[in-house]
Amino acid sequence: MLDALTVATAVAALVLAAWCGWAAYRDQPTKDWHFIGMAVVSLLALVQMVVGIVQLARGEKPEQGTTIFVAYLVGAFACIPAAGFMSLAERTRWGSVTVAAGGVVLAVLQVRLYDIWGG
Repeated sequence: MLDALTVATAVAALVLAAWCGWAAYRDQPTKDWHFIGMAVVSLLALVQMVVGIVQLARGEKPEQGTTIFVAYLVGAFACIPAAGFMSLAERTRWGSVTVAAGGVVLAVLQVRLYDIWGG
């Protein structure tokens, strides 16, 4: 795993969480610019998933098992898009809360991926 990519993804996820949390505090639903932020964070998670799969294909192995590593990679990639789709269904401040929670979950998943790989 690339440590810099893991940190960048976690930080971007926390920034997105704070941004959407601020919108929820102000009683606002997710707006178009929030979805742009979600796209950026999702792109970082996609790059990380590709890097992880390439490293596995090259023969490198995570310390805690390949299956759990791949499961966490897929979960990390799906986290923000799932929260974004749920926020579309809930066009109130709770949609923003959902995305904020998704950002926090993604940051925690990044820490766990780092641990699984052997960091």
